[in-house]
Amino acid sequence: MSSASVDYIPPWWTYWLHQFPHVNLRFQPLDHTFKPQDENYQQSLIFLGCVAAAGLGVNLLCLAIYLSCLCCCRRDEEEEESKKSNSCCVTWTAVAAGLICCVAVGVGFYGNSETNDGVYQLTYSLYNANHTLAGVDSLVTGTVGGMQSGLNEHLSRLGEIFATRGDFVQTLQFMQQMSENIMKQLLGLPDWEKAKVDLAAIADQTAYVEYYRWLTYLLILILDLVICLAACLGLAKQSRWLLTTMMVCGVLTLILSWASLGADVATAVGTSDFCVAPDKFLMNQTKDVISSDIVHYYLYCSQTLPNPFQQFVLQSLTVFQRSLTTMQIQIQGLLQFAVPLFPTAERDLLSIQHLLNNSEASLHQLTALLDCRGLNKDYLDALIGVCYDGVEGLLYLALFSLLGACAFSVMLCAIPRAWRQIANRERDYDDIDDGDPFNPQTRRMMSHHSEQGNMHSFCSYSSSMGSQTSLHPPTQTVTNAPPNQSALFGGNPRYENVPLIGRGSPPPSYSPTMRATYLSMTEDQIRHFGGDFRA
Repeated sequence: MSSASVDYIPPWWTYWLHQFPHVNLRFQPLDHTFKPQDENYQQSLIFLGCVAAAGLGVNLLCLAIYLSCLCCCRRDEEEEESKKSNSCCVTWTAVAAGLICCVAVGVGFYGNSETNDGVYQLTYSLYNANHTLAGVDSLVTGTVGGMQSGLNEHLSRLGEIFATRGDFVQTLQFMQQMSENIMKQLLGLPDWEKAKVDLAAIADQTAYVEYYRWLTYLLILILDLVICLAACLGLAKQSRWLLTTMMVCGVLTLILSWASLGADVATAVGTSDFCVAPDKFLMNQTKDVISSDIVHYYLYCSQTLPNPFQQFVLQSLTVFQRSLTTMQIQIQGLLQFAVPLFPTAERDLLSIQHLLNNSEASLHQLTALLDCRGLNKDYLDALIGVCYDGVEGLLYLALFSLLGACAFSVMLCAIPRAWRQIANRERDYDDIDDGDPFNPQTRRMMSHHSEQGNMHSFCSYSSSMGSQTSLHPPTQTVTNAPPNQSALFGGNPRYENVPLIGRGSPPPSYSPTMRATYLSMTEDQIRHFGGDFRA
């Protein structure tokens, strides 16, 4: 397998993010080396979050200036063309805000999924590496424990049985030396217990944090979409209370978008600093736990270049294998020559043979686990998950936060103008007299009442016309002369005002005096006809 430096190439976006300025809170430039435990390095990442906070301040300041200008430049009277132009402007602004918000939410869902996939690949690789290291530790501990307890116990009992035969006792002593040599070789292997615990803790903590990060961004995405749709609904329904509520929610979401932008950029820059030189960081972190030669062997896993740890492992396992083979030969000889003379020794010899067979099986498993290819594959998978999917997802989340901030800024600019148009429209309706017959609302009410009462009054008038004319003949006759004010308002209301009431409106030429006369004649009509014209 080729080396990690060939298989793993940091993506271009990690180099781009790695070039971001690293400045502590005292504005002192720092190197770009990934040092998460260093206080100055932590301050450099916090500084990036402060830059996002400054962007939020500028954004809110611009919105405040815009709203102030909108309030101060209010005109009492506007032309019809201006109203149409403002309405069109609000409509297109709302459409732009909605489109930007939808694009932002789509980008956010993709970035959240990519980041989650990258972190999942990291934790999966960490758990695999931890399982490998735990398997190595378990095999070494089990084999050494079996040699120290089981083998020594059987050899001591056989020594008592073979006490009268010096050659058999000498064979047992030789096997004792072989078992001590095996334990020495096994104990010389690296102790990865501490590294195993660290890997498991890192994996558990990473999975815990990632779950809540993914859930938080999912809720933010849903919240942005709901606020955007509710704002569009408020604009369509012209609901002032809904627009006011969405404006408050928009300000809060705008603050949340800038905060998430700062967190995404800081995390992406820090992760990119690691991805540019991961081998160097890991060598520094494990120098007090494992030999640097061993770490180098597993990080690069080169089969062509000589490696001290590789030679050490092969030497130890070779001695282990030879010692086991020699002990098995000795046991076979004792089973063949000593058992006929000492039948009670057969049980202990078979137990030793079984123990040696198990140790040989453990040797093969240990050889496979100690090979660098398994751990190196986990290492490369973790790097690809973090530096490719993880950092790429963070960039998309940063773009989502930026687009979300733009969308809600546009929405906060459109809502006050729409709110102002709704207020002007309601003010225009309030300025019209409710009793004015030319008011569209009053005309609709008069028409509604006339439709209900006119049927009854007209039928009553028609049915009683004959009897009424015979009893009370009219004093005036209808002529073909053009109607004038005296004829319309001073004549008999029975003939002259019935069509007027049916229309529900006064004559075309209208003045306050005529209106007063019209209303008074209507009351006279009601009193004259009694309940005929009552609805």
